[in-house]
Amino acid sequence: MAGTGEVDVVILGAGINGAGLFRDLCAQGVSCLIVDKADFGSGTSAAPSRLIHGGLKYLETGEFGLVAQSTLERNLLLKNAPHYVSPLPTVIPIFSWSKGMLAALRTLFGSTSAPRSRGAILIKIGLMIYDFYGSRNQVMPRHRMVGRRQALSGMPALNPSIVATGTYYDAKISHPERLVLELILDGRQANAASASANYTALVKSADGVLTFQPENGAAFSVRPKLVVNAAGPWIDDVNELLGAPSKMIGGTKGSHVLLKHDELVKSLAGRMLYFEADDGRICLIYDYLGLALVGSTDIKADNPDAVRCEPDEVEYLLDSVRTLLPGMAFERDQIVYAYSGIRPLPASDASLPGLISRDHSAPVTEPDRNRPFAVISLVGGKWTTFRGFAEEVADTVLGRLQRSRKVTTQAMPIGGGRDFPTNAAARAGWLALAHSNTGAEERRLDALLSRYGTRATQIATHGSGDGGRLPDSESYSKSEIDYIVRNEFVEHLADIVMRRSTLAISGSLTGRDLQAIAAIAGQALGWSAGRLAREVEAAIVELEDRNLMRLG
Repeated sequence: MAGTGEVDVVILGAGINGAGLFRDLCAQGVSCLIVDKADFGSGTSAAPSRLIHGGLKYLETGEFGLVAQSTLERNLLLKNAPHYVSPLPTVIPIFSWSKGMLAALRTLFGSTSAPRSRGAILIKIGLMIYDFYGSRNQVMPRHRMVGRRQALSGMPALNPSIVATGTYYDAKISHPERLVLELILDGRQANAASASANYTALVKSADGVLTFQPENGAAFSVRPKLVVNAAGPWIDDVNELLGAPSKMIGGTKGSHVLLKHDELVKSLAGRMLYFEADDGRICLIYDYLGLALVGSTDIKADNPDAVRCEPDEVEYLLDSVRTLLPGMAFERDQIVYAYSGIRPLPASDASLPGLISRDHSAPVTEPDRNRPFAVISLVGGKWTTFRGFAEEVADTVLGRLQRSRKVTTQAMPIGGGRDFPTNAAARAGWLALAHSNTGAEERRLDALLSRYGTRATQIATHGSGDGGRLPDSESYSKSEIDYIVRNEFVEHLADIVMRRSTLAISGSLTGRDLQAIAAIAGQALGWSAGRLAREVEAAIVELEDRNLMRLG
């Protein structure tokens, strides 16, 4: 979009909500430009608990509509993105039979009561309601509850003071940053009149024209008919620049740590523990890529540019699991990765962060004499409901553009989820056929299928670059990295190791692999020796400072 082009819609912010809307509008034939000042999916969308869940805890605050939508969207994602979203059996340790009933009723009717313990009766009621809401497009079993003896028999590491456990099913997402990328790729494929740009800042809004400055490249301008502000925790800053000042966001910070703890991962046996910390805050632990993911904190915060997992948050999370699993040791040196993000929640005067609504809204700032286009701001929301949120906003946009919806995204597969084999027999058949068509080893294809879904064949047949392994990686190849660099909008080394792959978050990235990846990117993108050295240094600083990672 060189010069001053015209476009139907500009979407500012390429997190999960912006990317979901981009795909939906592109599928309707609307020309869109989606822009992010950093990498796609690098802000709040890269810092979730990596769950696709119906929001069991939202029942307490009476957000039944949100639970209904969340459970439906969870079930749809299990079908539309089976390459990244999978069922997660979830165990709730229960420490009393009847506590929390009165406090729950007070909260349900608007009280800002203090956190409290939730007893077996209350949890049983909640799980029954949860099953009811999750019955639409149901793909997972209903809940069950067992007493102390059976619970400890199945998970001996639990605190022996439990009285029972409840087990229900939600889901987890293995590659959230890649799902954001795939939504953008799907949108571009659906509509050749649409475009995307990462590392591109909005620098001016005047006379109905938006001017952008890419990090590397010439400035360009567009004249949109409508603007969607999907900047998450930066929404108010962006609205100020658009000439539509607002105070919509009152975010909270959520931090997570990943532990190298083989004993814990073995004990979990594929289950998540969903439990109360001493202060009543809901925490969780589950196996993510062979590590124990522990989260999360919930602290009021408003500076997304400086967010990191602080030492007191680390200690809070470790103390929480020490109480729940007293027979296991939990120390800081077990942490291989940590991350943090600001939830873009609506501005609220709630005394407890946990009581701020996780629902979404899309307020419209109408045009004025200085700004001929309306601005729709995407406030709140969560990972699980992005498709439904996008559909609601897309319908609003279509109405304003006087167009009609051509297709629903409700049953639309995402990226590598198209034709994905969802059982062992189908997977074996897919691998055999892919081997026949590509000549690649089935073991290699199997690994690629888990990482990219059915797009795996494109990576397997990519011919540029050395096909050998990275120096220390057990599964990532040099040609795979080369494909990512050349086809997935890579601008920086950190994009590759933190978002296009799981090398960093899995704790498997080594210094030698980082250097090898940098060399591949440098060759593909024409980096000078100086640029290459700066990219390596910047990636190391970010990983060690913000993510508490120690490169091997």
